[in-house]
Amino acid sequence: MSKEILYLKIAKIIEEQIAAGNLQTGEKIPSIRTVQKIYNVSINTVKQAFLQLESKSLIESRPKSGYYVSNVFDSKLALPTVSKLKLSEKEKTPEDLISKVFNTLTHKDFTQFSLGVVDKSMLPVAKLNKGIVKVLRNLEDNGTGYEQAQGNINLRRNVAKWSFTWDGHLTEEDIVTTSGALNALFYSLITVTNPGDTIAIESPVYFGIIQMIKSLGLHIIELPSHPITGIAIEDLKKVLPKIKACCFVTNFNNPLGSCMPEEHKKEVVRLLTEHDIPLIEDDLYGDIFFGTNRPKPCKAFDEAGIVLWCGSVSKTLAAGYRVGWVAPGKFKEKMIRKKLLNTISSPPLYQEVVADFMEHGRYEHHLRSLRNTLYTNFLHYQRCIEKYFPENTKISKPQGGFVLWLELDPKIDTAVLYDIAVQHKIGFAPGRMFTQHDQYNNCMRLNFALKWNEKVETSLKNLGLLIKNQLTNENLSN
Repeated sequence: MSKEILYLKIAKIIEEQIAAGNLQTGEKIPSIRTVQKIYNVSINTVKQAFLQLESKSLIESRPKSGYYVSNVFDSKLALPTVSKLKLSEKEKTPEDLISKVFNTLTHKDFTQFSLGVVDKSMLPVAKLNKGIVKVLRNLEDNGTGYEQAQGNINLRRNVAKWSFTWDGHLTEEDIVTTSGALNALFYSLITVTNPGDTIAIESPVYFGIIQMIKSLGLHIIELPSHPITGIAIEDLKKVLPKIKACCFVTNFNNPLGSCMPEEHKKEVVRLLTEHDIPLIEDDLYGDIFFGTNRPKPCKAFDEAGIVLWCGSVSKTLAAGYRVGWVAPGKFKEKMIRKKLLNTISSPPLYQEVVADFMEHGRYEHHLRSLRNTLYTNFLHYQRCIEKYFPENTKISKPQGGFVLWLELDPKIDTAVLYDIAVQHKIGFAPGRMFTQHDQYNNCMRLNFALKWNEKVETSLKNLGLLIKNQLTNENLSN
């Protein structure tokens, strides 16, 4: 085993011990010399492992004393509240709020906590550009011709190979390529539903999913999500007679960051198979995990072909390439016909570029770096929110992805707060954007995939001050 992989392995073992509570906050961890003897490695390898843990703020050194567990996992802030299941409640569409937020996204001088993409500094732009030149040199017709409706064979082959990371057994024949994950969801929805049908989704959920479902003339039932484990199986059972399909983000839901436990995934697939209800699974964030292994999607437990597994590189590699895919199970032929009618084929150039990047191990190397950077950013954000925001702020604790969900004092209206924050060149996503009901009015989503620097920390500090000021004003008016 190489020296680099070995030090990362040692760091990961200690990190898991901290996360599990076996090493408590403030407790002294084994010395460098002790760890060296346990793993029979060099002193330098152990020092690299400890530096890795220090960079994540997991441990801290004390002069002439050794290393101790820092207070990262000892968060002072509670988890956000789980909402109630609403089967009959008047809708309150958030289109006005969504438009307002999107109108500020082009403002380069803003700190854009609202934008759900990774900062370009974290992306392998130079390598991707080289890939474009290489592909153009070798691509038949220089990418100007049509491809088969099912999509680029090289991309489909590499996505199928990549499914091995979650024990998938897909082949290139199981995959249909799309223009990003939302396009994959769109084709899945028009394949398994008709106008007037009802879809079960998580709540809160990415507003683009709600808008797409509504635009197709479909009805929505929102299932409340726990910030750690996602939807409750009992809630799903209650709505089974009412729904035609489900659409879930099972790994690191946007905006909560919840990850459905494996046993829950198995039960969801079992229940939906029993009732012959398709599951459209958005696995957009599955590769951005902070733990040891990638969580399996529901597709890993699908034997009847009822799961339409959707993915993309939009959150990991290049959002602008619009490269995505879906493994539609038993609905493949119908989906290909839908795609043929709507777009004929997908543009071949960027599909080939992504396939080339995935084929030679560069994607996994990039993901390792990206995960480390995002996890470190999460710890920075958590520290700042605990330091600068009101003490009764509630915060999600995602184990992957790159968004945080905050629940503020009930007196705070984040739609009003947004207008104030914009005047200070700070953008965020108000909570009401992530539901069709009148709820989450005191919540917000923050993107922690920005390049961490003094400006970002200052913006978090200023946002905390704005919240405290609004609370003070509300208290004075009462």
